[in-house]
Amino acid sequence: MKLSELKNNEGARKTKNRVGRGTGSGNGKTSGRGHKGQKSRSGYSRKFGFEGGQMPLQRRLPKRGFNNKQFRTEYSIVNLDTLNVFDDNTVVTPEKLIEINAVKQYKGKLKVLGNGELTKKIELHAHKFSKSAIAKLDKQEIKWQQIKD
Repeated sequence: MKLSELKNNEGARKTKNRVGRGTGSGNGKTSGRGHKGQKSRSGYSRKFGFEGGQMPLQRRLPKRGFNNKQFRTEYSIVNLDTLNVFDDNTVVTPEKLIEINAVKQYKGKLKVLGNGELTKKIELHAHKFSKSAIAKLDKQEIKWQQIKD
């Protein structure tokens, strides 16, 4: 076998459809765009949700309720059983949790939830703790501290 003899497997590469190359190609003349109209012209693009000048659905439906998305504080969460990866007497901060990828997507603040059991004696620093997490930490006499902004 030589390098010059190497070939792809049958059907491994599909040739690109060349549009507008004669009627025999099956996509000649109008190039698969039909006849006339805005959609057949070059440079055509339609705004998302455009309905040909009719009032779009998202504007026809009434807006209801309250949306506090821009002002709410979002917390990244971590459960107590996740913290068992640390050694005893370690100070666990949000930065350390990001380092070991225990927090999937850090949103600027960390909240500790009470799922699972914590077996290690660590010192825990987070922005917020759930009631169940506080109860379990106090029961096991584990130091925890809330980070102030």
